[in-house]
Amino acid sequence: MSGAWLEDQAGLTLRVRLSPNASQDAVAGVAATADGLCHLAVRVRAVPEKGKANKALIVILSRFLGVPKRDIEVIRGTTSRLKTVRVSADRAARQRMSALLGEIEDERDAD
Repeated sequence: MSGAWLEDQAGLTLRVRLSPNASQDAVAGVAATADGLCHLAVRVRAVPEKGKANKALIVILSRFLGVPKRDIEVIRGTTSRLKTVRVSADRAARQRMSALLGEIEDERDAD
């Protein structure tokens, strides 16, 4: 997964860096870690206890990507800021989500 996301036959896999206790809930864009791996930066107002921040992440991604919450799952990093999120989607939804995410990556390249 060279970018912040990878598309396959069943959906998308996203790398996410979650920042809890933020002033607002938002998909902040695409950023890179110190080792150069890209991720989607997401901020949530929720606190990082008892899964509240992960639940908020799923709600934000659901709204942003236009998919039901039931189709989004944190598959790795549930207690870490860096997470791997799986979004199950059909072909049309994958294409739409890839376009949305591609626009975010293009904005990052423009700076």
